[in-house]
Amino acid sequence: MDYETPQFFTVMQYAARADRDVVDMVSGNPDWEPPTALRDGLREYADGDVSDFQYPPSVGLTPLRDEVAERRGVDRSRVLVTNGAGEANHLATTGALDRGAGSEVVMTDPVYPYYAGRATLLDAESTYVSADETGQLDPADVREAASDGTAAIVVNSPNNPTGAVYPPETTEALVAVAEEYDAVLVSDEVYDHFDYTGTFESPLSAESDHVVATNSFSKSMAVTGFRVGYAVFPPEDGPMGDLVERARTRHMIQNVTGSRPAQYAVLRALRETPPEYYERNRERLRERIDRFTDALDRAGAAYTTPAGSFYVIARFDGFPGTMENVERLVDEAGVAGMPGEAFGESRADWLRFALVTPRVDEAAERLADYLG
Repeated sequence: MDYETPQFFTVMQYAARADRDVVDMVSGNPDWEPPTALRDGLREYADGDVSDFQYPPSVGLTPLRDEVAERRGVDRSRVLVTNGAGEANHLATTGALDRGAGSEVVMTDPVYPYYAGRATLLDAESTYVSADETGQLDPADVREAASDGTAAIVVNSPNNPTGAVYPPETTEALVAVAEEYDAVLVSDEVYDHFDYTGTFESPLSAESDHVVATNSFSKSMAVTGFRVGYAVFPPEDGPMGDLVERARTRHMIQNVTGSRPAQYAVLRALRETPPEYYERNRERLRERIDRFTDALDRAGAAYTTPAGSFYVIARFDGFPGTMENVERLVDEAGVAGMPGEAFGESRADWLRFALVTPRVDEAAERLADYLG
């Protein structure tokens, strides 16, 4: 599988050039309002003193790191604010490879393509472990795939594209595998607010020196353009303590620092946004999942009902998830989805649809009419 050229923008650009109306179900940009406190924070920042318009600390605003550290139950020294979860994942993976303990990155199949593309970019050996038909990962399969040459094991729960949420026992077993092979378990938790089962548990709960948890506020606060994420690294005084210092240095060299107004607004939203904001958005997505999968039933499709995140993957008889068929859907049905082949071999016959559009019902009807 070629992961060097991510296909997301290829599909979006093709849809933008279409001669007809197209419902975008490619991008993961939430279509709902951000927290009120976030807009208030931006206004407050804009009216502030000019001295606050200068560089923030490279590692992130101290009050924001304090807030994250308190919520994650860790010391502030372990928290690095990053340019979204993408940079957090990059720093964690490169740090794992830089240790010199191995050159292999173990990932799932299906895989979020940027994980695989990053491994290719870093000239790492890529090993894939297939998830089952529901998207669940068997730690025994990960253990069998891992070796003394494994530097990082990259997992994502709640998962994109399958919607799987790994139960606590899977998480605990994955931590044990990382410890057994002296590897870093990189846990991407960007969809943690979109767990419909109530069972999500971060590997941080294992209090292991072999875990780096990454996250961002892009999805949970509907601000993908703010690029405020973070990574929680192992303690500095532990056996993996050099990971956080190495990440700080690389982050400073690459970015100098992150956006001060974006961090300021996110901090205010973290402090003032009630739990009801997040629950409303989960309920909105639960309803969309129900309506969209009902339409897939009418179309005779196979699909996986997500337990988390906001994606549905579906398979239609005689219509595999190739780029050619994605273009046909754009041109002939007016719906843009992602080809399953972009996520790996195991779901190459499937299509992935993002439910972060108010036009979910319209897209569902178009798919049912075209493929039913």
